[in-house]
Amino acid sequence: MKGKHIYFASDFHLGAPNDRLSRERENRVIEWLNQIEPSAAEIYLIGDIFDFWFEYKTVVPKGYVRFLGKIAALTDKGIQVHFFTGNHDMWMFDYLEKEIGVTIHRKPILKKWGEKTFLIGHGDGLGPGDTLYKFLKTFFESKVCQWLFARLHPNFGIGLASFLSKRSRASTGTKEDHYLGDNKEFLVQYIKDYLKSEKTKPDYFVFGHRHFPLEKTIENAVYFNTGDWIKHDTYCQFDGINMKLLTYS
Repeated sequence: MKGKHIYFASDFHLGAPNDRLSRERENRVIEWLNQIEPSAAEIYLIGDIFDFWFEYKTVVPKGYVRFLGKIAALTDKGIQVHFFTGNHDMWMFDYLEKEIGVTIHRKPILKKWGEKTFLIGHGDGLGPGDTLYKFLKTFFESKVCQWLFARLHPNFGIGLASFLSKRSRASTGTKEDHYLGDNKEFLVQYIKDYLKSEKTKPDYFVFGHRHFPLEKTIENAVYFNTGDWIKHDTYCQFDGINMKLLTYS
């Protein structure tokens, strides 16, 4: 770890809202990966990397070859890269693990580097409220739903899902991309409840999903939201001692 850093980013939404803007964003992400590569020990991409993703038995969504090639190059060099499923790309199975060497996480995880403990996740479905989404997420994550969707021809299935995905808030990043106050921020409520109820007390909570960068002290912990790459181009860096929220330029 000496001389190396841990990096966190989220919400690239590759594929949205159109091919031109997605390609520009993809190129920007790759430039950032090139920049951090010499100092990276591990990279955590914590959800909504793609605006939509589904793996049929022999078919995956086309595109993103530059990004996927860069990730494969990083893992080939021994840099650990972690993908977290988000609400837009929860249908990752084992293709990316086998093809480009990433580790996929479907739930928040606890990690410890040195004296600091982290809780890392995308952030969707955590905290109180949002009952309809939690129900839908449970259904979408079920084997039955995935089996039924796989019966659709890829031209129709991927086309339909991409259309619906691009109409959502997360595709545009224009709705509620500001702090709503402690009582309305589900992740803040989740962190407060976690610190009260769980034996392990993380020093840092790192989430995405909300589409705006944030550093906020909550009791004895610090909540970082990595923001997005639609508007903000923000990410977090941990050097073994300090955690920083940074902007790529």
